[in-house]
Amino acid sequence: MARQSIHNRRAGRGSTGGGASWISYSDMMAALLLIFVLILTYSLYQYFTMLETKTRELEEQQQLLLAQQALLSSREEELSAMQITLDAKQKELDEANARLLTREELLALLQAQLDEKEKELNSATEKLEEQQIALAAQAQRLDELVGVRTNIIRELSSSLTAADLKAKVDANGSIVLDSAVFFETAKSEIKEEGKALLNRFVPVYLNVLLRDEYRSYLGEIIIEGHTDSTGTYDNNLKLSQERALQVALYVLNMPGLTAEQKALLQQILTATGKSWADLIVDEYGREDPEASRRVEFKFSLRDSDMIQEMQRILQENDLDSQQG
Repeated sequence: MARQSIHNRRAGRGSTGGGASWISYSDMMAALLLIFVLILTYSLYQYFTMLETKTRELEEQQQLLLAQQALLSSREEELSAMQITLDAKQKELDEANARLLTREELLALLQAQLDEKEKELNSATEKLEEQQIALAAQAQRLDELVGVRTNIIRELSSSLTAADLKAKVDANGSIVLDSAVFFETAKSEIKEEGKALLNRFVPVYLNVLLRDEYRSYLGEIIIEGHTDSTGTYDNNLKLSQERALQVALYVLNMPGLTAEQKALLQQILTATGKSWADLIVDEYGREDPEASRRVEFKFSLRDSDMIQEMQRILQENDLDSQQG
């Protein structure tokens, strides 16, 4: 109907050339508009079709992305778990290394202590060997001294017997002279009888002790004065000391002594009083006053220093043993 209306309008206008041209132009424009509409419609169709396709593809990509994100999250969780496990393993490894280092340090410390103990042991062994050598030398020296003492006692006994002197030498080398021969009761001045005995006894005594083979061993000659228990200890101490001193002075000034003997006696001769500190008793434990009143000649060898040295070495050994 639209076409018929258009055709009628065109026929009504056909009387003139201008009207026909306008109708042709209008038709052409209508055709063009139709074509444009068709193109636009097709374009819109294509657009929406493509949009739908792209939307669908985008949704698919989004789903794929979500899946990948889920997978990534899962991987991250696995990685995190693996990292935790790795951290735990690393911590265990660090602790193991620390323990290993501690053990190595402990072993090094123990080794250092062992080395120090070994040095101390070597030093103690060397010291012990030195002490053993010193003790052996001291023991040999003591053996010599024992032999010297025995020889002196034996020669003193034989010499006194040969000189017809009744004085006896005991096991320690002490010689006891009766105090009554030397002194009046409670007196300290030597009687003539005592001087005569000393004049006979002392040369024989010194002849043995001052021999060359014994002189280097001789440490001291002691003259001791003793009393009985009558009176006070103090008075008897003074009396015994005065008597011992008088005998010693008489010996030092005897005319028969050589200058060398006198010089040696001045170095080694001593006098001491014992009061009644060392009484003589009988088999029943009762005091023997006559025997207690006496003068004793004693000698000592140079063994006291040696014995002290041996005691010091033995004490050092005991101390080292206790510390070890």
